[in-house]
Amino acid sequence: MKLGINGLGRIGKLSLWHHVSRKHFPELVINIGREVGRNLEDLAAAIERDSSYGRLATYLHGHKGGRVIEELDNDTGAMRINGVPVKILREARNPSQIPWQANNVQLVVDTTGVFKDPTADADDAKGSLRGHMQAGAEKVLLSAPFKIKAKGLEMPEDAVTTIMGINDEDYSAGKHSLISAASCTTTCLSYMIKPLMESIGAENFLSASMVTVHAATGSQQVLDRLPGSGATDQRKNRSILNNIILTTTGAAKALSLVIPEMKNIGFIAESVRVPTSTGSLIVLVLNLQDEIESLFNRAQINSIYEEYAKNNNYLQFSKNQNVSSDIIGVPEAAAVIEGTETHTRTATIKVNLKLTQAGSRLREDDNPILQVPVTQAVVYGWYDNELGSYTNMLGDLTVKIAGSMV
Repeated sequence: MKLGINGLGRIGKLSLWHHVSRKHFPELVINIGREVGRNLEDLAAAIERDSSYGRLATYLHGHKGGRVIEELDNDTGAMRINGVPVKILREARNPSQIPWQANNVQLVVDTTGVFKDPTADADDAKGSLRGHMQAGAEKVLLSAPFKIKAKGLEMPEDAVTTIMGINDEDYSAGKHSLISAASCTTTCLSYMIKPLMESIGAENFLSASMVTVHAATGSQQVLDRLPGSGATDQRKNRSILNNIILTTTGAAKALSLVIPEMKNIGFIAESVRVPTSTGSLIVLVLNLQDEIESLFNRAQINSIYEEYAKNNNYLQFSKNQNVSSDIIGVPEAAAVIEGTETHTRTATIKVNLKLTQAGSRLREDDNPILQVPVTQAVVYGWYDNELGSYTNMLGDLTVKIAGSMV
């Protein structure tokens, strides 16, 4: 089976790196939809070098790696990367017009970040995910969360959001044609939440909040520029080289799609962008109802992660004192728990039942004050938001979906 990749931005390019290394697919078809540079040599140079991860040859073969992109044919867009045939399509930007059928592509990974609405029609003039299927693909994997634009529309039955090792069993080969791999932040967050929820129990989660200290993305500005007409957030147009920028994240909403229990837990998610090229951090704060004082202490929480990591390659538990560059490129690590920084504090919270039992009456001899032991836990989780965490997880999901299509 050939694999199609739409887009060659950060995730598209690194997905190409992943698959020419893995060699699961005998041929890759990459759609860019436009000319790049002067010729195919310029495109090959852009594929071969990366400011965050170095050279492709080094990624594939270590310091002894030589040239890995060969046999370039500018007329046909063909090249061979690490022995894998790769064809570059440069004509169409609208998914419905990409010649997937002519190139025998059945599975497409859309990494553009442009087409995220699973309800948009295949023949939408601006393009849509379903356009890939109109062009010949059988299934489309989205490297971002779904985003339905029209209010009131429900998620289509043939669409599903999955994260490998969290809820990938929700994917049904006979039912689902559109699959979202969520986001890098949701992927890391799910591996910070699920081990605790399985061990402690969702019923003991009172509330949760998180902040992701996130590396820059391609949508941000290198230098300050004027905002577009009608823009409501002026910070998006400020230089990421010079600023810490407050922004938003859809991680809370996406998390409930892969861990349904989160729908019943008060959860807030925020994001801060910082001037690094990759490598991000989630600071997770949990309020847990204790059965006895200090049951959920630092040692217990760390032991939960440590044991979970022994049986799951996607979670790593670290006793090192890491900085963000230490986790760049770490393979298959959806999250690296910084165990040295786990903190807990337990206090007895006094709840006034007169305030919580609105509309009901308490007997005069009832004690209106209920004392509940509550532990606040702070957990830090690193993730390489590009290659090490997200792209590798996306690659595993791609291979799984392809296996279901045989």
